[in-house]
Amino acid sequence: MSAQAEDVPEARAPLTRPRVLRAAIALADERGVEALTMRRLATELGVEAMSLYHYVAKKDDVLDGVVDVLASEINDAVAEIDVPTAGAAWQSAARQRILTARQVMLRHPWAPRVFATRTVMSPATILYHDRLVGLMRDGGFSYDLAHRAMHALGSRSLGFTQEMFDPGGSMPAEADPEVLLGDFATMVPNLVGMLVDAQAHVDPESRLGWCDDQAEFEFGLDLILDGLERLVSR
Repeated sequence: MSAQAEDVPEARAPLTRPRVLRAAIALADERGVEALTMRRLATELGVEAMSLYHYVAKKDDVLDGVVDVLASEINDAVAEIDVPTAGAAWQSAARQRILTARQVMLRHPWAPRVFATRTVMSPATILYHDRLVGLMRDGGFSYDLAHRAMHALGSRSLGFTQEMFDPGGSMPAEADPEVLLGDFATMVPNLVGMLVDAQAHVDPESRLGWCDDQAEFEFGLDLILDGLERLVSR
């Protein structure tokens, strides 16, 4: 190969909306979703920030697109599941489907917060829930009971739970943890006792929230699915 040929730069892949969204996901995976800005995304893609606006209108558009890409990733994963769904088999099939969705979420631990902030369901998210309702219909659910089931599952249907609050990060910098713990033990002794006595979270890789490990997620999921099975079998 001639020296002149070696000096020719490698052609850059053309900028497209899918490429922009995949770069946004990679950036959030590496640095957290807080680091995802239009300027930094442009830098990662090796373009000027203004070039992005041909493909995404603003950061909210990026986040909407990211949710659709991740929901498509979930749909691809659950499409590989080939198990019976008729009759009582719906429960095991739904459990496997939801835990598969959770595995995708665990690969992108920042994603639940983004899903929770979207005000409109993406097309891929709608498709995911349509197939979940179809699975329930195979199990004998009426549409009314399937509707109630979706409300009961909430975000858990996509493999994560929305925490009511996060006790981490809310403590004033000058606060003494031992003093605060003592105050809390006086004011809310039952909550403190529960938190102290609860089984330790030994697997940080299974968390999508401050107190959301795999065992707790499955505990809640099984409670809901067992209750739904009792309703549908009446």
